[in-house]
Amino acid sequence: GEGNWEVTGRGCGQPPGLPCRVLGQFRSALCLVGLHWFRRFQEVTLTHLQSIASNYNVSYNVDVRFRSLVEESQAVAQAVNRSQASLQGELVQLKAWVRKLQRQSQKVDMRLRALDLALGERSQQQARERKAHEAQEDALRDSLARLEDLVHSQGTRLAALEQWLPVAHPGTTALGPALVPAPTQPDLLGLSSLKLQRDRQELRAVSEHRGPRQDSSAPLQGTQEPPASGSYRVLNGTATAPKDPPQQAWSPRGPGEICGVGPTLVFPNASTKNVVFLSPGFVTALRAMSFCSWVRTASGRLGTLLSYATEDNDNKLVLHGRDSLLPGAIHFVIGDPAFRELPLQPLLDGQWHHVCVIWTSTQGRYWLHVDRRLVATGSRFREGYEIPPGGSLVLGQEQDSVGGGFDSSEAFVGSMSGLAIWDRALVPREIANLAIGKEFPTGAILTLANAALAGGFVQRANCTCLERCP
Repeated sequence: GEGNWEVTGRGCGQPPGLPCRVLGQFRSALCLVGLHWFRRFQEVTLTHLQSIASNYNVSYNVDVRFRSLVEESQAVAQAVNRSQASLQGELVQLKAWVRKLQRQSQKVDMRLRALDLALGERSQQQARERKAHEAQEDALRDSLARLEDLVHSQGTRLAALEQWLPVAHPGTTALGPALVPAPTQPDLLGLSSLKLQRDRQELRAVSEHRGPRQDSSAPLQGTQEPPASGSYRVLNGTATAPKDPPQQAWSPRGPGEICGVGPTLVFPNASTKNVVFLSPGFVTALRAMSFCSWVRTASGRLGTLLSYATEDNDNKLVLHGRDSLLPGAIHFVIGDPAFRELPLQPLLDGQWHHVCVIWTSTQGRYWLHVDRRLVATGSRFREGYEIPPGGSLVLGQEQDSVGGGFDSSEAFVGSMSGLAIWDRALVPREIANLAIGKEFPTGAILTLANAALAGGFVQRANCTCLERCP
């Protein structure tokens, strides 16, 4: 206060005699200075704390942003992994398609090479046949010239005989120089008889299956008589099966009807689901084979009649036609890429026809019979080959893999009936008896009784006569 009392040094902390007024002022000043610095310290502390808080907020935001970036990077990595897996799957599919295309191209190349080879062999064979035909024509001209000389000589002798007849006595026989044969007659007769003997030997040497690929034209007039039914005639140096007169088949119930051939399979369209399996297939290896069936097509092409595939070759045995082939042409394949092209144009009329395809590994001989007529034959086709067992045997579709890989362009559209397969080569007599329903050849290893419908729209019909089937 401002009283007159004194403050000792002990009470004020100063030397005695100092006025309390001065001490109070000093204390006030000191309190003001302390308050100023306290406020300054408080401001600095608050600023520092705000800076620390701001830095903390920044670090917290950075941490949150970092975690967000980590989550986004993980999502991106997962998306990339999924994309890589999808891309790898597509690459695997693409590689599979590339391999399939490569196999297809290899098959096409091998077939083209085989076709070129077959065409080359066919052209050479045609050239040889042309030369043989020309040589035979020359021989025929020589024979005709000799025959003309012989006829002229005989005419001269007949004229001489006519001159001798009037002077001969009634009831007697005129004798004279005219009855003596001309010196050249034995030679000419000997040549003609030798020619006939050679022809007979050739006829006897021809096997039952020998014949041209198509029926030849009629024999030359004046050189030989028409052959009897069931015989063979020699023309251009080869044996030709004669055309048999039309006969009724399978004991028909009415005019032109084919009856009693068993179940009928109807393939209504070219769907790849229309497939029939023959089970159990080939249980033993085949060194010979005969396939016969009644066939009626419902389109302008033949499609696939038969397909046999194994694990190592999907075309071990195939009878198929496709859109790219000539109408009525069919490929007979044994052990792809070897094949022969067979003419089956008669089957395109939409009527029932009896077809038999026969093959034997002996000399690689094969024959095609349509309605009992031999329309194609050849040799050196898979000579010594053996069709292995254990594969998949299919009707109506061509297999690109065992039991699958079907293509609608190769599908069969039509009907099959009376189908049977033998493990031997049928002879013409058996084929003819089969076609007319006289006798069913023994030893069939597969028939339509072994057929199993796999799905699709294939129908099994039991028709009394084929003409009444759908």
